[in-house]
Amino acid sequence: MFDKTTIRDLSLDQKNVLVRADFNVPIQNGQVTSDFRLRAALPTLQYLLSKQVNRVILITHLGRPKGKVDLSCSLAPVAKALSKLLAHPVKFIPETIGQSVKDQIDATPSGSVILLENLRFYPGEEQNDLEFARQIVHDTSADLYVQDGFAVIHRAHASTTQIPTLLPTVSGFLVEKEVQSLSKILNSPTSPVTVIIGGAKISDKQPLIDRFLTIADHIIVVGKIAADGYVPNNPKVYVAEDFREDKEGNKLDIGNLSLSKILPTIKHSHTIIWNGTAGKTEEPGFDLSSKAIAEAIGQKNPEYNQTVILGGDTSGYIEKLLEEQSTNSLDHISNLLEYSLISTGGGASLEFLLGLPLPGLDAIN
Repeated sequence: MFDKTTIRDLSLDQKNVLVRADFNVPIQNGQVTSDFRLRAALPTLQYLLSKQVNRVILITHLGRPKGKVDLSCSLAPVAKALSKLLAHPVKFIPETIGQSVKDQIDATPSGSVILLENLRFYPGEEQNDLEFARQIVHDTSADLYVQDGFAVIHRAHASTTQIPTLLPTVSGFLVEKEVQSLSKILNSPTSPVTVIIGGAKISDKQPLIDRFLTIADHIIVVGKIAADGYVPNNPKVYVAEDFREDKEGNKLDIGNLSLSKILPTIKHSHTIIWNGTAGKTEEPGFDLSSKAIAEAIGQKNPEYNQTVILGGDTSGYIEKLLEEQSTNSLDHISNLLEYSLISTGGGASLEFLLGLPLPGLDAIN
């Protein structure tokens, strides 16, 4: 199901390992406010450290600085948060390339973990520039490249497609897990299969609906596309039919009648894919249906069911619920929630399911 070489397949002893991670996390007042993506990278990093690598050098992006230095997008807070989660010091270097980077890396002892500054402070990253990739490889003295940034493998950037032309390139555990889970959905899902699709633009979601018509037993349309009157062209598709409105009459959440039809379908399904919340979850009082759907899916035992959460907004919403769960704020969560996969890739996971090219995945040896 996963035909790429992984970090399990190579000798790592005393190698300088360059890792493309996805640490595009929210930061407020210099603090990481959600560490979900950092925790997703831990299995790969812990494994590398257990194999006595010489150094682990991490590269990633944060935000959209558009090829210029923007200190609001600096990765310094990420290094601090990652140090705590990894229980291992993470040295932050406030540049990505240059003699200073090389000197500082060469001076670190064996077993060090190093995080370089934001790749997107340099125009060469998004321009897919080979020379920028060469500089990274040279200045880090890397022997091996590990692609573990699933959320960016659909981008043809220097760190996803050019560095793999310069170094032996293998997959980390996060990319492997995401690809295996999504492949199972496409190739061998356990019936009944239910797909829940929300969001704002039907133009973005129609290809996904069409893709799943041959796989799913039920497709449920919620969110703004339902509120805007989406008309299905297949009896498998159920569109939410009642809504909670604000004072101006805007339909910001699906209603109880729709929920009464959706929740039993979830209960009797063994494979559930959810992409797109049911309402405007950031507005107080309009996340009731999304919360009910999240609980219904999260209470299905992943040992016997496959439950996959896709898309940035949906994954972010589930992350918040799980953070509340982990801090014991359970007054509005009736049971502990667990999912087979909360995908770190918004566009990447959707493009994978649609069968579109993923340059970063193709580049793995």
